Amino acid sequence: MSTKSKIALVTGGSRGLGRDMVINLAKNGNNIVFTYNSNKTEADKVVEEVLSLGQKAIAYQLDVSNVKSFDAFVGDVSQHLQEHEGSPKFDFLINNAGAGVYASVTETTEEAFDQMMNVHFKGVYFLTQKLLPLLNDGGRIVNISSGLTRISFPNVSAYASMKGAIETYTKCLAKELGSRQITANVVAPGAIATDFGGGSNKSDENKRNAIASITALGRVGVPEDIGGVVAFLCTPAARWMNGQRIELSGGMML
Repeated sequence: MSTKSKIALVTGGSRGLGRDMVINLAKNGNNIVFTYNSNKTEADKVVEEVLSLGQKAIAYQLDVSNVKSFDAFVGDVSQHLQEHEGSPKFDFLINNAGAGVYASVTETTEEAFDQMMNVHFKGVYFLTQKLLPLLNDGGRIVNISSGLTRISFPNVSAYASMKGAIETYTKCLAKELGSRQITANVVAPGAIATDFGGGSNKSDENKRNAIASITALGRVGVPEDIGGVVAFLCTPAARWMNGQRIELSGGMML
């Protein structure tokens, strides 16, 4: 390639939506740094797939709920980039890593609430803060939210509340980072067939039929519906999109 590849950092890139984001970013000519929580085998497969596309990739184990581990992670990433890319800086941050907890308002435990907050809000907030010095001016931040911030369903109050916080946080980022020409946007997937939250969107036919019936395009989403849009937000064509929430739900409950 005649021009130097840009570098994307994706949290939770080994499976599901994150994996599809990594692959689409690589197809667009970006080198990849991504994290995984526990499944090194799947992470290694994604690294190989990116390499087969002609781009560089490295995977790091990271628990995004553990803020105390971030300094070491940021140090490792900056050292790797310095050695292999000639600079400790990168261009695109995609905060994707997540987990689901399903429980009613009356049954949600403090432990479950704290886990949702640490993974989906506190972790995103402080990992972004610690990575901002490494993010190139003119870079992009894409935070992953959920269709559940627009539509309310039972048993998702803690998770949906943290995603609501992420959407507010993203607008604040866009405002504060404008002077550095860094954009910040939210992608909000609807119901997607992955292993997330127990995988019921993939395996429960009654639930799948119910979702399809309230979706204009008449089906449950798949990971391949999401990654391309995240990759697009990291292209020059998306440079004027800032502080926006893009819902990818196939037209759910319009």
